Amino acid sequence: MKIQRGKFEGLQQLSNEKGIIAALAIDQRGSMKKMIQKVKGDDYSIEQVYAFKAAVSRELTPYVSAILLDLETGTEGIKTKAADAGLLLSYEKTGYDATEPGRLPDLIADLSALRIKEHGGHAVKILVYYDPNEPAEINEQKHAFLERIGAECKAVDIPLFVEPIVYDANITDDKSLEFAKLKPAKVKDTIKEFTKERYAIDVLKLEVPVNFNYVEGFAKGEIAYTRAEAAAHFKEASDLSTVPFIYLSAGVTSELFRETIAFAIESGSQFCGVLCGRATWFDGVAAYGEGGDEGLTKWLQTQGKENIDLLNAELNNGAQPWWSIYGSSTEDLEIIG
Repeated sequence: MKIQRGKFEGLQQLSNEKGIIAALAIDQRGSMKKMIQKVKGDDYSIEQVYAFKAAVSRELTPYVSAILLDLETGTEGIKTKAADAGLLLSYEKTGYDATEPGRLPDLIADLSALRIKEHGGHAVKILVYYDPNEPAEINEQKHAFLERIGAECKAVDIPLFVEPIVYDANITDDKSLEFAKLKPAKVKDTIKEFTKERYAIDVLKLEVPVNFNYVEGFAKGEIAYTRAEAAAHFKEASDLSTVPFIYLSAGVTSELFRETIAFAIESGSQFCGVLCGRATWFDGVAAYGEGGDEGLTKWLQTQGKENIDLLNAELNNGAQPWWSIYGSSTEDLEIIG
C-alpha cells in the first residue's frame, strides 16, 4: 500500500499511540447555536457559542487523540486545544438547501484544502447526505463533488475524512421504524460506493449500520432487528470497507454509544476509532445554561472527562489501528513524497 507522506503524518497525528483515532467532534454550527440559545434565552450571544467550544476543547482534548472543529465558530477552540491533539477541520457548509431535491452539499466559500492545512488542520472533513437509491442525476453530482475534493486533498497532501449520512428521499422521519429497516442496506451500499479509489478517501466516518433504538435487547418498543441480525449488519458493513473507518455517535447518549461500540467489537467490526460529538459533551450545554463558564468547566472536568475515559476504555477493548487494514504494522506502508 502506497500512501503520501503528508497523509501518513496527518493520520498519525490524529491517532493515539496505538494507532486508534479516539477523537472528539464539535463542529456543529446551526444546531450548536440553537442549543446555546435554548439555555441562554434572551441573554444569548454568538460569543457564547465560541466560549462553549473553547471550553470543551480546552478541558477535553488532553484525553483524546484529536478534535474536529470548524473555522466559522470554532477558532477559539483551536486556540485552546491541547498542543499534541490532532485537528480536523470541516470544509462543508452546515445543512443543506431544503427547497431543492437531493440535499446537495456545498463548500465554505473562502476555504480550500490548502487553507485548512495553513490553519493547522491535519485532515479535511466533509459531510455529505447520501441516499444510494436517489436518481442518478442527483447522486452523480455528489460523486463528482467528492471526486474534486479527493483530488484537491491529494494535491495538497492532507488526509480526507468523509462522513456520509444516509437518508431516504421518500421517508421524512429518519428515526422511524420504516427507515430503520432500510438503513443497513443503505449504509452498506454507501460503503461500496465511497471506498472506490476514484474518491481518494482516506477515512470514512460512518454511522453504525442499524438504529439501536430498534435492536432486540436495546429497544423499548418495536423491534427492527434481532441481536443476531444487528451483529451480522455490523460485520457485513465492516467487511465491505477497503479503507479505514471510524464511527460517529449521531447524537445518542454517552451510555448508548458505549454500548454500541461494545456491540460493534463483539460483532467483529474492524473499525479504527470514533469521532464522538454530542455523546461526550451534550449535557454540558445545560450546565452552561445554569452555571455559566464556571458550571460548564466543572461539568467538563468531571462528567465530561468520565464520558471520554469510559469510551476510551471501550476502544481499547477492540478498536483497530487505522493502518491495520493495509498490513500488520506501519512498516507495510510505502510512504511516498
